[in-house]
Amino acid sequence: MTTSIARPDVEIHPRLTDPLLADLLHPKRLLWTPRELADLTATVTTELTANLRSILRFDSEQRWWARLALTDGVELWLLSWLPGQHTKPHDHGGASGSFTVLQGELGEEYRYPGGPIRRRTHVAGEGIGFGAGRAHQVTGLGTEPAASVHAYSPPLVPTRDYTSLAEVPPEIPPLPALVRP
Repeated sequence: MTTSIARPDVEIHPRLTDPLLADLLHPKRLLWTPRELADLTATVTTELTANLRSILRFDSEQRWWARLALTDGVELWLLSWLPGQHTKPHDHGGASGSFTVLQGELGEEYRYPGGPIRRRTHVAGEGIGFGAGRAHQVTGLGTEPAASVHAYSPPLVPTRDYTSLAEVPPEIPPLPALVRP
């Protein structure tokens, strides 16, 4: 699904041929801040909209996703959401993250350890960056399909699922990252 484009340290989805993406990935940067991740997902959704829509798929049986890019410091994903499709409550195993809505509307319930469960609605063009200690559940809202671009750093860290956000522990310990192939 991904391929290296002119550099062994950057893997980019084969249908994303715009050189802008490779420039945005900063392969020498090994750890991205939530703000840097939010800037990345915002720029990708704004500048590569047509390319993203050419890859985008919707599946009524399950949520759909595709990895857009991977470096030693960041991974980038495109996800689709039909109304009502959702993730389980989860954290990102100690990775920071971000997402920007490409189209449609997403609902998010989130919680920081020890804090209250909060709710937000994100519409096309809106995004958020978040630190490693955040758990959330994301749901496609409205009547139209939604899509979003997500980024995580460090990359390849597994998520940890919860039955509900109420069971998020007082501290979210980091999980080890997988080795990049």
